[in-house]
Amino acid sequence: MIHFMIFLPLLGSLLLLITPVRWREEVAGFFAAATLGLGIGIWRAGGADLFSINWVPSLGITYSVALDGVSLTLALVTAFMTLIAILYASRRVANPGTMLALILAMETGLIGIFAARDLILFYVFFEDALLPALLMLAIYGKSHRMRALVKFGAYTLFGSLLMLVSIIGIKSLGGSPTFALVDLAANTVTGPAQTWLYLGFLAAMAVKLPLWPLHAWLPDFHEQNHDSGIPDLMGTLYKVGGYGIFRFGIELFPDASEQLRPILMGLAAFTALYAAWIAFRQTNWKRLLAYAGLSHMGFVALGVFSLNETAVIGAMYLLAFQNVYTGALFLAVGMLQERIGSLDTRVGGVMNQAGALGGLTMALWFASIAVPGFAGFVGEFSILLGAYQVQPWITFVAGLTTIAAAVYALSAFQTTFWQGRPLGGIKVADLHGTEWLVLGLPLAVALFFGVYSAPAINLIQPAVKTVLAALGAN
Repeated sequence: MIHFMIFLPLLGSLLLLITPVRWREEVAGFFAAATLGLGIGIWRAGGADLFSINWVPSLGITYSVALDGVSLTLALVTAFMTLIAILYASRRVANPGTMLALILAMETGLIGIFAARDLILFYVFFEDALLPALLMLAIYGKSHRMRALVKFGAYTLFGSLLMLVSIIGIKSLGGSPTFALVDLAANTVTGPAQTWLYLGFLAAMAVKLPLWPLHAWLPDFHEQNHDSGIPDLMGTLYKVGGYGIFRFGIELFPDASEQLRPILMGLAAFTALYAAWIAFRQTNWKRLLAYAGLSHMGFVALGVFSLNETAVIGAMYLLAFQNVYTGALFLAVGMLQERIGSLDTRVGGVMNQAGALGGLTMALWFASIAVPGFAGFVGEFSILLGAYQVQPWITFVAGLTTIAAAVYALSAFQTTFWQGRPLGGIKVADLHGTEWLVLGLPLAVALFFGVYSAPAINLIQPAVKTVLAALGAN
């Protein structure tokens, strides 16, 4: 079943190329829903155990996949938000066939990233998810999209090259027979070489978290993407750096992870606070959301780098569910842009004419700034609680972000939705049709897992315990 979940979206993407125009939305929706259904089936079966066969035996490359608690949680969130993206793209994008195909192709790459248990396979899926993201920006982006595309591609490919060098070095210096995680973990590199290899791997993951100073591609990527917010949602799902560090970094570089822990935690805390401060100064909704997402990723990194069980559980929880409410916020901004023709935060008075859009957007912002009762609070509180036991002062600095987040989010919301509407401003239509589902379903998920976190925690905790136990064994 795991193989179907990984590759079914890619099959759907290819079938869309030959599907009659009038059926493309329905076919894309079917494959997205079927993928989510397969994920739920895997969850009900208790996950998918490791499946491994030789892929390129002469090079030691295997096809090794599994979906345990953390990877299954992230795969389910990816499948759910992909379905949301398909629903909205079918309504918002003119002739959406190409975008629908790219969304499904990217879904295969993302689920593959979470399922991969071989470093070369992880690298292949990592690059596979990159190509649709680049194509969506190139095809549907705005006037300055090429500059954003070059910057995004350059950062990602530079990081990917360093990761590939590190992957080869891990196998060569450690003496592992294959690139499979189980073999690499049994033949770890030691000494200074481990630290250098970790830094190379970390560079690629820091680009895709992202972390300061490897974040410069992020604001332009979001600002220049399609106004609907759909590519931005998929880009949010592609922030897989935190997962890569958790899944491979901790287990393959245990000594380096502990030696560099204070420095990396400090970098993560700085990223979270810096991004929140820059977000406060933005007047473009997409750039504001880009920096808000960067701040969230600083929190995720803080939890992972702390190597504390409570904090790492919180980091994986936050990584999963920030995809839900941040992705939905990008779609809400897309709906706002469709109505008023602008992404400026200073348009004013929208709430008076579009109360439902304003209310759901405000609720999603509450989830984003970690108000109790939403999933974001569970993740951020767990991170702060666990990281404080490791580095109290660094955690205190990161904790200031929670105050800054409320300031930038509510300030921007006020100037857009509450301030007086300019004379002569166009009438703003409220939500209708599938827009209710597109914003309402993610909000319901954020609320459910904010009030009742046990299903997700029960998935995530055993996997985190296993990874950290392996760290202790080394």
